[in-house]
Amino acid sequence: MPRIFDNIEQQLLTALCETLPLSSNADFCVGYFNLRGWKNLDSHIESWSDGEGNCCRLLVGMQRLPQDELRQALSVAGEKPGMDNQAALRLKKRLAEEFRDQLATGIPTSEDEAGLRRLAAQIKDKKVVVKLFLRYPLHAKLYLLFRPDPVNPITGFLGSSNLTFAGLSRQGELNIDILDHDACNKLAKWFEDRWNDRWCIDISEDLVKVIEESWAREDDIPPYHIYLKIAYHLAQEARAGLSEFSIPRDFGKKLFDYQTAAVKIAAHHLNKRGGVMIGDVVGLEKTLMATAVARIFEDDYGLETLVICPKNLVTMWDDYCAEYRLRAKIIPISQVQTKLPELRRYRIIQRAGRVDRIGQKAEEILCYSFLPAEGVEQIIRLRSRVRQRLRENAEVVGTDEAFFEGDGDGQAIVDLYNERSGILDGDADAEVDLASYAYQIWKNAVDAGPSLRKIIPQLPSVVYSSRKHQPTVERPEGVLIYMQTTDGHDALAWMDKDGKSVTESQFTILKAATCPADTLAVPRLKNHHELVGKGVALIVSEERSVGGQLGRPSGARFRTYERLKRFADEISGTIMEYQYGPDLLHKSIEDIYRFPLRQATTDTLNRHLRSGISDPALAELVIALREEDRLCIIHEDEETREPRLICSMGLIAEGEVEE
Repeated sequence: MPRIFDNIEQQLLTALCETLPLSSNADFCVGYFNLRGWKNLDSHIESWSDGEGNCCRLLVGMQRLPQDELRQALSVAGEKPGMDNQAALRLKKRLAEEFRDQLATGIPTSEDEAGLRRLAAQIKDKKVVVKLFLRYPLHAKLYLLFRPDPVNPITGFLGSSNLTFAGLSRQGELNIDILDHDACNKLAKWFEDRWNDRWCIDISEDLVKVIEESWAREDDIPPYHIYLKIAYHLAQEARAGLSEFSIPRDFGKKLFDYQTAAVKIAAHHLNKRGGVMIGDVVGLEKTLMATAVARIFEDDYGLETLVICPKNLVTMWDDYCAEYRLRAKIIPISQVQTKLPELRRYRIIQRAGRVDRIGQKAEEILCYSFLPAEGVEQIIRLRSRVRQRLRENAEVVGTDEAFFEGDGDGQAIVDLYNERSGILDGDADAEVDLASYAYQIWKNAVDAGPSLRKIIPQLPSVVYSSRKHQPTVERPEGVLIYMQTTDGHDALAWMDKDGKSVTESQFTILKAATCPADTLAVPRLKNHHELVGKGVALIVSEERSVGGQLGRPSGARFRTYERLKRFADEISGTIMEYQYGPDLLHKSIEDIYRFPLRQATTDTLNRHLRSGISDPALAELVIALREEDRLCIIHEDEETREPRLICSMGLIAEGEVEE
């Protein structure tokens, strides 16, 4: 009787590892090949002697997804024509992309990196040959191991396990060993017939290329390219804004190029998130830029604008509205509380200026201070940051109170009271949004080196590099990590060499990645990948704590859930509750909480939320989307969003022990 390998009592991986050292060559046929899983077997293949036939031949079938099989089975267009060269090349290219996606998923490890490099080396040495079977979808899982033994020349394993770590050792499978001579010979012939089929194509060189272009490559990536990859992805929204909107003709050439870019980027943020802030130093036409943004939304979406500003700026806004044909209602800040409740829905421009001593007629100015908890202080370094700003910037708004208990830096308060200049200079974090800052980095780089437009976007995810770094207490050596969260948000982290977070300031981390084009790569820290994993875990945990199950509060999912939950509570027990059908509203709310929204639904909800949809209309929309199965991603076989590591950069101190 054959032995059963179900990965419960006996693992197929254990049986293969026991048989491979006794073998001289092997033939494997699988439906799916996990490149990272090869490291579990490569040591046994490596020991085989060189020469013809002393290799592992790996045959990979092209499996169809269940929905593709159903679509073809129910197709009314008839049978598709047979395989041809064009179709074969297309399928070969598709599989190469699938292998690239494999390596761009998850968190790298030192073991995976070493295993992938060994796989590439074994393919180059002809110890492993990989072919793709294209004549028809092939699901077979067969492992044949050969040895110079007249008594037992072939050992076979036949069953359900693909060449993945889970398939060989973890998930429930059903495999048996085949020792009968006649059966093994028939299986060997079956394999040989498919290996020599006309539409069985060698993809060995393609796999080597995939590995050598991935994060597991032997060649170093210039640190400057990692820096630009961060900037390139961070600038995505800025680049999208520049192409998404156009400036109304009324503004002619009154906007400089950088102001035009700022207006388009602001319009993109406003359209995507429902709000945006335009900030700059005094006298650089923020009002004109805000007017341009308002005109874009009036023209493109048929909206009207509400301007809330200090009373002495009402005349100025009247002039702007007349000159640039803005359909706007202007309200002084002093009248907001009385007039705002009477107005219909607008979009809103609020002019926020300085509140200071100069020109104030009030007898008293109230200033509030607070004492942060020690845990918070350790994270955001508020006291030290404020002290630094008070030392470097000081002007206006004086008080003789200590900002923090035990703060002995009284001179800073005196400087504020004496109105020294510079208080508006602020931290870099407050000067410009991250996307715009990254866009300028990207633009400067490609203007100086046009070839980077092609090089940087082609760098795959998970790539890394390391460079020399002069560590300080606040800027220690370690690893910078850039990833995109499940909600598609950009996130940066800086972990020191002990795995502790250095700062949460995204600007500080981006600036720490800054390096010139000629910066040389150096060997990574031995625990580089482990630090990357800790950084990713930190970002994911913070995203959950900030956004919870529903994502960020500004997102369509969070806002829709909160509004519908409140609306359901308001109509509970009333006749309106039965207007939507038995439990339909509650089931829709539950689905939104449990499952991610479809991307098209997210876009739809964002559009309606921006247009001021009422709660009853929102409820009807969501229920209709759910009835049409267009609300959430519920089925397991549908793609769900995962956090995606984009790249990382190691900061290595001089003399650090490295690989």
